[in-house]
Amino acid sequence: MPRVGVNGIELFYEVAGDGDPLVLVHGSWSDHAGWAPVLHALALRFRVLVYDRRGHSQSERPPGRGTRFEDEEDLAALIETLGFAPAYVAGNSFGASTALGLAARRPELVRGLVAHEPPLMGIVADDRELLPLMAATGEKIESVLASLRAGERRTGARRFVEEVALGPGAWDQLPEQLRETFITNAPTFMDEQADPQWAHLDLDLISGYTGPVLLTKGTASPPWFATIAARLSAALPQAETHTFQGAGHLPHISHPAAYVKRVTSFIEVTGRPSP
Repeated sequence: MPRVGVNGIELFYEVAGDGDPLVLVHGSWSDHAGWAPVLHALALRFRVLVYDRRGHSQSERPPGRGTRFEDEEDLAALIETLGFAPAYVAGNSFGASTALGLAARRPELVRGLVAHEPPLMGIVADDRELLPLMAATGEKIESVLASLRAGERRTGARRFVEEVALGPGAWDQLPEQLRETFITNAPTFMDEQADPQWAHLDLDLISGYTGPVLLTKGTASPPWFATIAARLSAALPQAETHTFQGAGHLPHISHPAAYVKRVTSFIEVTGRPSP
């Protein structure tokens, strides 16, 4: 079981394949295994690093409240320690927020960036059309947290999946292993939500990142993800935007072939030398 010490903790990781370095950063609740539907196909073309973020599954769970800044620092240390710098970094949800934060602060480590639906609601908090929807979602998240505080991890995980992330009935459609992973990692979701900066990103700082960027979203996702992508695109004029038809918040699980095809195409095209 490979583990590496970074920033005073140990993180679980796996490396597969050969080629250009690609790091996959999972979102809240899940872990490295969430990338299983796309890992083999990506490893045919890239040297792929997957890992469990701090507080998740096989990585260490340090005491005290954590921050997304710590996740960004962990990602930076992994890339440097394991010889992946500079790497393409693809993140989903909270992992996309982490990848964007790293690109803003340590651009020399990020050769290219793929971000699917980062929940950066702080950067669209002034959008009056979205306010009622985001307020309603905030109430649902609070009900999830109430369940978790009461020790009802399974209930809280189900509520998050069906009321916040994926929609009614989605919990029973997830693989059993993924459901159990969500339950195991539920306490870390509470920790993430306690970070006052979890939903924010300095748009002025990220605008200094000049590498290639692919911002993706799904047609089945809540509307604020499209608005977040638009705000990020305005700050990153070099960014491409792609919409996964029929997909929601986890396209690498629900539409793995389409995800692999788009990520591979993005890296191959942007990685070509200029004529």
